[in-house]
Amino acid sequence: MTNKKLVEEEFLYYLVAERGCSPNTLEAYSRDLQDFLLYLEEQAGNNLENLDFKEVDNITIRKYLVFLQGKGLQKSSIARKLTTLRTFFKFLVKNHYLTTNPVSLIKTPKIPKKLPVVLTPKEIDAFLEEALGKADVLTIRDKAIFEVLYGCGLRVGELVHLTLNNINLEYHYIKVWGKGNKERIVPIGKKALQAIEDYLTISRPELAPKNSSNILFLNSRGNPLTTRGVRYIVDKYVEKGALHYKISPHVFRHSFATHLLDNGADLRIVQELLGHANLSTTQIYTHVSQTRIKKVYYQAHPRA
Repeated sequence: MTNKKLVEEEFLYYLVAERGCSPNTLEAYSRDLQDFLLYLEEQAGNNLENLDFKEVDNITIRKYLVFLQGKGLQKSSIARKLTTLRTFFKFLVKNHYLTTNPVSLIKTPKIPKKLPVVLTPKEIDAFLEEALGKADVLTIRDKAIFEVLYGCGLRVGELVHLTLNNINLEYHYIKVWGKGNKERIVPIGKKALQAIEDYLTISRPELAPKNSSNILFLNSRGNPLTTRGVRYIVDKYVEKGALHYKISPHVFRHSFATHLLDNGADLRIVQELLGHANLSTTQIYTHVSQTRIKKVYYQAHPRA
């Protein structure tokens, strides 16, 4: 088996079958690995078919990291690429293509933790009630999208993969397939529920062509909405002034988690709702809450 076939077939199949990687994660792993292989080609002047992974040692990996730094990549991007290589070489060792992992002794770069951007409840209300108050087909769809992102705390990738069968309007919940292909049940609040019902009644029949996809959210041409499409929708409202500064769709998920904690929700319940595998991932939202508590204290207390 050639190395090229090994990369393109066995490793990517392993990521799906054994690790349950989502399509977005699979694409990121594939892209990062191809970047590394191109680097090796350029360094050795060889064709991809002739690359021998046994010749890759920790010095090779370190030189690659220096190369990435020289290209101006951020630490977070370098760390992600290193994670891909770590996973790939573990796979090679596990399947007896190699005896040692050249990445095992290399530490992941320390990444300064950034607090997530969060909209205030007033900003959320102003956006959902005022900016999305129109009754045309696309605005009704957009409101349903944002109500679900904020009301259910979904990742954008989870949102665009929702099907009609995932929504239970009678019992007010959504069945979500998250990272690692793990299923979770998320309640739907009354605002999001109403927005979904309006979308299904008014907008989707207009957007959906005959024999349409079972995907819940559709674009203006009746095709399944993509993560890029959701970002485009967010940017559209930023340009219109409905949102006062540029944000990513993920901000609605950040706001969901932070507002729950601000109002006394248990951290482990928030972890479950977000679909986080580790509690430490959810704990960043406690820092956001503490920051806001301090801000309110210093603004409101007469002797602060």
